[in-house]
Amino acid sequence: MALSNDMLLTLGLYVGLGGLYLVVVPLILLFYLKGRWHHAGSVERTLLYGLVFAFFPGMLVFSPFLNFRPQPRPLD
Repeated sequence: MALSNDMLLTLGLYVGLGGLYLVVVPLILLFYLKGRWHHAGSVERTLLYGLVFAFFPGMLVFSPFLNFRPQPRPLD
């Protein structure tokens, strides 16, 4: 079964957009949140929460593997 050029283009577009939605943007967003968590203003924080809501499925993909909790302080 040979696939037409239109079918391959459509399939590639779906794979590219799916990868962008589930992998690329959530990773960028997670690392941006890590760096700006304590410095973000109210407008920026509102925008970030909206982006987290929009890209929530991709955030769920990476959340079990990324640990951004603070490291424990030494008890010297």
